Amino acid sequence: MMKSTNRRMALRTLAGAGAATLAAPHIATAASHTTTWRMQTSWPGGAGLQIFKDWANSIVEKTGGELAIQPFGANDVVGDFQLADAVKNGVLEAINPFTIYYQGIIPAATFLTSYPMGLRNPHEFDVFYYGLGGIDIARELMAAQGLMFVGPVHHGPNIIHSKVPIRSIDDFAGRKMRLPGGMVAELFSQIGAETTVLPGSEIFPALERGTIDVADYVGPAVNYALGFSQVTDYIVMGPPGFMSVYQPVDIMDITVGMDAWNALSPQMQQFMEMETHVYSDMHHAAIQKADQEAWVKFEEDGTEVTRLSQDDVELLTEIAVPIWFDYANRDPNAARVFKMQLDYMQSGSLGYVDPALTQGLELKL
Repeated sequence: MMKSTNRRMALRTLAGAGAATLAAPHIATAASHTTTWRMQTSWPGGAGLQIFKDWANSIVEKTGGELAIQPFGANDVVGDFQLADAVKNGVLEAINPFTIYYQGIIPAATFLTSYPMGLRNPHEFDVFYYGLGGIDIARELMAAQGLMFVGPVHHGPNIIHSKVPIRSIDDFAGRKMRLPGGMVAELFSQIGAETTVLPGSEIFPALERGTIDVADYVGPAVNYALGFSQVTDYIVMGPPGFMSVYQPVDIMDITVGMDAWNALSPQMQQFMEMETHVYSDMHHAAIQKADQEAWVKFEEDGTEVTRLSQDDVELLTEIAVPIWFDYANRDPNAARVFKMQLDYMQSGSLGYVDPALTQGLELKL
């Protein structure tokens, strides 16, 4: 009986030690030296920036002092469109950008985040990245730039703010509109908008001066904190349940310079991959919570929400599909990524894209 009792106690001890190791493999041995990463986000302020800073500042405790992240807001070190270069040049060790900003150096990045009328829910991008192999392609393409794509980070749909009411896609004609460029800008150009590319930090002054009269940016909480209700009277969205027809699942990511990544132990690399999942879930939920509070504030400020119709969605889809193929065929890797998503969108799981819309269109794989 004594031997059996001792054996059960030993097994419980081993099980407890194993669970601790799985939960936090870095805690087992206290770090004798702390590695510090300087990480800049694309968030210029509001809930997004605070959530990022809170997460970044939690890493040193979670890793038992082995890794610390020094957080910076948008433009604190470099401009938003210089983030990748800053990591390559060693100015920053890591970044938390909007993934679409890579499209200037990696054409396939257009399809690593949401695009007009494409995948429409966060879990669909999780399927793409972690189920269909998108993460492997993203890491392959980033590695060629000396970067390690640790993983995507969800935050929510983008919305459009306007100085004038927009109740159908016809009302975009002639409007001076800020967009992130690329495919999104081309879609709105085709329905008559005069588009321009600006980083998030420059949207408010451009609206205030009248340089633009319509602007997309992220979600209600961040946009309210940035003062958009002070310079616009309307928010434009899709039909109920479809907040954004052009970037319904805007994605950010955690990306690290390859030298900084390779300097970590395999256990710490695994931890950061898991922690990126944690951050993505936490970030997304916290942003949505803040959005609920922001809607009330917009209403109190007199902001009116206008919605496009389902007919507008169908028309935009017809316009968007040839644009998808055009962008995909500009780069073999873009075509490879897009083919995975198109098959998914045309499958029984989603059915977003009528096969008739892709007849006569070919991918250069």
